[in-house]
Amino acid sequence: MPADTAQSDVKPFVAQDLIGPFRSKRLVIALVLIVLALLPGAAGALVREQMLDAYFAVSCFVAATLLAFYGIEKLLKINLAEKMSDAKALQVPFAAFLGMIPGCGGAVVVVAAYSSGHVGFGAVVAALTATMGDAAFLLIATRPDAALVVLPLSLVVGILSGWVVDRVNKMEFPADPSKSSVNAPSLGGTAPRHWAFAAFALPGLVVGVLDLANMDIEAIFGANTLLALGLGGTFVGLLVWCMSPVKAMTNQGDPAVTRMAEETAFIAVWVLAAFLIFEFLVSFGGLDLKTWFAVVAPIVPLIAVVIGFIPGCGPQILVTTFYLNGFVPFSALVGNAISNDGDALFPAIALNPKAAIWATAYSAVPALIVSYGFFFLAPGFLN
Repeated sequence: MPADTAQSDVKPFVAQDLIGPFRSKRLVIALVLIVLALLPGAAGALVREQMLDAYFAVSCFVAATLLAFYGIEKLLKINLAEKMSDAKALQVPFAAFLGMIPGCGGAVVVVAAYSSGHVGFGAVVAALTATMGDAAFLLIATRPDAALVVLPLSLVVGILSGWVVDRVNKMEFPADPSKSSVNAPSLGGTAPRHWAFAAFALPGLVVGVLDLANMDIEAIFGANTLLALGLGGTFVGLLVWCMSPVKAMTNQGDPAVTRMAEETAFIAVWVLAAFLIFEFLVSFGGLDLKTWFAVVAPIVPLIAVVIGFIPGCGPQILVTTFYLNGFVPFSALVGNAISNDGDALFPAIALNPKAAIWATAYSAVPALIVSYGFFFLAPGFLN
């Protein structure tokens, strides 16, 4: 046999031969995160703390809301994206209502519906404007009087913003069809890793709820149990993400547990990255948000609105915490609630970065108007 023929039969070695079903770039990121979590000393302790915070305060709530939405769709055999499309004139209010629901599941559904062409850009703006993300759970648990004002107000502002944007926006934001839930690859069923993710998320949600209720979760469960549950859930999520073929949204035909695990894992990686970057800036970079809020009073609502631009729920939960502790006025809280897009901004960025940026920019306008309206006209309201 000629030498060149023999050589042509030899399959060249590639990195994928070693990692099998894993996505090589995602695997590298996951391994870096795991190594950081296992580091000794202050750096490792900080990473582990942020992993637990991100998991119990955000990821488990995202999992619960997504499972609720996708479970209802399967149980009732309906498609929320198609329902919104059929709503026509009520499409924007429908989207805003889904966005207002505590957590990020409703807003994620609207973002997915936009990527598949079922709703217009105004619906996305309405949902992202109306959502308060996971910070809504904290506000409901600790200041229900404030939540009864912020959530309905966000809904109304979201509806009005969506209608206005549909009328004035002339820009086109074509979506990448390959990233929509319609064209997403079907996983064909629920794998053991998806069940494992759900198994960790359920007790994690219990911990998160008790933590929101200001219970001493360490005294109830023990530090070692919390560490094992939080890191275990985080690592299983990284495993799901590393093996996922989807780019942002899952296929509509897949089981609810599969869709929940895949999409939560995708969002959780972004959330964890945001938590870590933010905390490293605070701990090692000298970032002091309390000092930011202590500047001249008229700037405080503006700062809260700007923080709302940061993707994810971590910084928004922090603003809500500052409000609960009296560091910022109600005007800052409501401005942040309207400007922040929660975890739904992560899939929005992945699906259509330009649309995500402009939706965030549009939401800043009503956020500033409402925030400074309370600041000047009702400075002591709910403080």
